[in-house]
Amino acid sequence: MTSSATRATEPAGLEEYLDRARRRVDETLAGYLPEVDAAPSALCPARLALAMRHSLLGGGKRLRPLLCLMAAEACGGTAESALPAACALEMVHTYSLIHDDLPAMDDDDLRRGRPTCHKAFDEATAILAGDGLLTLAFEVVACDVQPASAALRCVQILAEAAGPRGMVAGQMADLQAEGRAEASGGPADGTVAELEAIHRRKTGALLRAPLRMGAVIAGASEPGVQALDRYGRAVGLAFQIVDDLLDIEGDEAKMGKRVGKDSELGKWTYPRFLGIDGSRELARQLAEEAVAALEPLGSRGDRLRGLALALLERDR
Repeated sequence: MTSSATRATEPAGLEEYLDRARRRVDETLAGYLPEVDAAPSALCPARLALAMRHSLLGGGKRLRPLLCLMAAEACGGTAESALPAACALEMVHTYSLIHDDLPAMDDDDLRRGRPTCHKAFDEATAILAGDGLLTLAFEVVACDVQPASAALRCVQILAEAAGPRGMVAGQMADLQAEGRAEASGGPADGTVAELEAIHRRKTGALLRAPLRMGAVIAGASEPGVQALDRYGRAVGLAFQIVDDLLDIEGDEAKMGKRVGKDSELGKWTYPRFLGIDGSRELARQLAEEAVAALEPLGSRGDRLRGLALALLERDR
């Protein structure tokens, strides 16, 4: 989606850094999950533990954890100190995917190239697996983020981003927009502003939160926190626009999920309102806005700059 000139602006070694960070996140996530213990006395039933592992350890971009680690480093902290928060963010994200895939929501059979949780197990188990991941996320932050003042602030940021004024609100608004389409017998009228309001919450809130959490853990100054928040607002929307484009143009084998589903459901998407070219242009503008927001961080923001540009090129 971007030119070779844009690609050349990415910092050297970015992909290697991202691969290492993903592996570290995956290892730590596995350690946080309950063991699969079939004994009757096991605190966590084996079926629930298996379902949580199926969804959380089934691959994925790990974008939210990566943003948290990179934000902490950009503010002078360490990735290691931000790792518990990074894992908590992925738990919340995965819980949302499990629930989104349910028949009552988006009714999907495939996620990350594998059967969705309710297909691999059953609907009740999938709901409980999502509930388990959501609550475990807050346990991880409360217990393992240091100092305690940073843990408290991170709990607040994560709850606001995931809750009834953040991700859950966006999901509800998205379903209501889809309902308007069904009631009218076709795509319901809407505006780009309404669409943006949905995705600022549904997708954007949980992409801004990692940046704020990483900054808090690193003890960043207020200008640094605000710079990362502006970056997150722009990146979150750009990510969603590219997602909408991939639902039209993406390769199902690479994406690990069905494509064309949004159109079938009559969902509001950026290509519907702006067309393919208009959507690509807006995503590019937002990526450039994200890059510009990092100016106060100087060279420490280079990896985040590179990631904003790389997101324009993603194929899954």
